[in-house]
Amino acid sequence: MAQYFEIHPDNPQRRLITHTVEILNRGGLISLPTDSSYAFACHIGDKRALDKIRQIRQLSEKHDFTLICKDLTQVSNFTKINNDTYRLIKALTPGPFTFILDATKEVPKRLQHAKKKTIGIRVPDNIVTQLIVDELDEPLCCSTLILPDNADAETDPYEIREKLQKELDLIIDFGIIESQETTVINCTDNDIEITRQGIGHAPMLD
Repeated sequence: MAQYFEIHPDNPQRRLITHTVEILNRGGLISLPTDSSYAFACHIGDKRALDKIRQIRQLSEKHDFTLICKDLTQVSNFTKINNDTYRLIKALTPGPFTFILDATKEVPKRLQHAKKKTIGIRVPDNIVTQLIVDELDEPLCCSTLILPDNADAETDPYEIREKLQKELDLIIDFGIIESQETTVINCTDNDIEITRQGIGHAPMLD
């Protein structure tokens, strides 16, 4: 049965952040808020939790997961970025963007694109998730909280609890979050281009 944390959006309770990190370090699967939707999240090295996300969402082995990082330093440890990409990410984060980058060996192979060896990276503008990743001191593996046969992510933490309280270890209540798509920017092969326009606006790429 999932625990349920109502975390204050302006003054997050530090004890709840610490408890969340403890749950993640024990292999827990959680629901957390981002700046674009609720998402499933787990420890980057936890295969069991990752497989559970696949099971809940009915995803294939080819599904691409994303890493939530706390800052550019952490991004640089897990991906290969040149100066142009570094400046772009610095200008657009934190925010509703997903950057596709070449992965380093620090990223488990099961999270990398099987052929391209790439990984999606996010630095979302959400105080709760930022505090969790900061205290965890390593990226989170995440996937948008979209249930089978639905096109959009779940928006209401109470409904997430009703539907998934037996599947998750923790549900974080950050209020209603409208389901929106991030803007996806491909930064591989020495090329930078928007491959999906979402709510994030990158004027330097217009």
